[in-house]
Amino acid sequence: MYDTGKKQETAVLIGLINRSQDEDTAKEYLDELEFLTETAGAKVLKRYTQRLEHPDSRTFIGAGKLNDVRTFVVDHQVDIVIFDDELSPAQQRNLEKEINTEKEIKIKVVDRTRLILDIFAARARTAHAKTQVELAQSIYLLPRLTKMWDHLDRIKGGIGMKGAGETEIETDRRIVRDRIAFLKERLKIIDRQMETQRKNRADMIRVALVGYTNVGKSTIMNMLSKSEVFAENKLFATLDTTVRKVVIENLPFLLSDTVGFIRKLPTTLVESFKSTLDEVREADILVHVVDISHPSFEDQLNVVNQTLADIGAGDKPILLVFNKIDAFVFEEKEEDDLTPSTKKNLSLDDLKKTWMNKLNSECIFISATDKKNLDEFKKVLYEKVKALHQKRYPYNNFLY
Repeated sequence: MYDTGKKQETAVLIGLINRSQDEDTAKEYLDELEFLTETAGAKVLKRYTQRLEHPDSRTFIGAGKLNDVRTFVVDHQVDIVIFDDELSPAQQRNLEKEINTEKEIKIKVVDRTRLILDIFAARARTAHAKTQVELAQSIYLLPRLTKMWDHLDRIKGGIGMKGAGETEIETDRRIVRDRIAFLKERLKIIDRQMETQRKNRADMIRVALVGYTNVGKSTIMNMLSKSEVFAENKLFATLDTTVRKVVIENLPFLLSDTVGFIRKLPTTLVESFKSTLDEVREADILVHVVDISHPSFEDQLNVVNQTLADIGAGDKPILLVFNKIDAFVFEEKEEDDLTPSTKKNLSLDDLKKTWMNKLNSECIFISATDKKNLDEFKKVLYEKVKALHQKRYPYNNFLY
């Protein structure tokens, strides 16, 4: 998906509506999948949803819906079909056979996991990030190798002979397994180096920016540290953890910008990026950045909290920072509208009076781009860092 100099690839998206995700949730997931697709450089032409209690074990979607998809992608010369959930190797193999009925056309079938892995591969800049991504890709690829050698199925040997296709598959599996083992060893070496670096920084209070992808963590990092960490309106703009020294009112501390979380984050990526997430686990304070302008910011907040709990960082002191208040909009109800109010009818002031009201000094509302309430944010963060510093270094109070 990242071929520069060629025409922009086109895609169709497919999601399911079932008990675990209703129509609104499925639409929201497809919105996110479309953003991921655009981040990868492709243009979405059409989106499909289907109501199914469970995904079809053979082709994920039903035969009728699959026929509609096949007709559209062939008629419109679509390059990629992207599914919002992870496909099994068998499902992916069957879908490619069913969709690629025209021999002269080769339409790719990928799932959400493969799409995220491709974006990570394109965004990786350092040796550490590249190794982590390659490991995740190799783990994802291993059970899917069989489909690469379908063209050799017909020349399998007879009794007492091993077929050429099987030989190629086993050879490739061994190569990928060896590569996985090599990458894991390389990561261990890099992890030890990074652990040493973290120990060398142990004398200072460490603050980590965490949050859903594309909520403005890097912008906040640039604002606080006066540095130029890469930031843009795309998912996963930051993969490598960036650490900067920040000073507020003569009190220094270390601030790290970490990779953003996302719903349905591939487990292979979580496993591969463990060392990157160590920066979160070993931080003294977490600044959880939330995009309050996003319609489902509460769901995103819960995804991050669950991920933090999964990696063993759920008990850290957390400061909630609701960012992008400049982009917050709400639908004000008309006086004669008697339908029940929903969350989208609440103003920012109304929202602050809900569950957020109980957080008191544990949350702040800012706009990093418009620099709104930044002084208040710095003051709250300073007080939290100061309290930890006084506790850790009770005789070192000349800084404040």
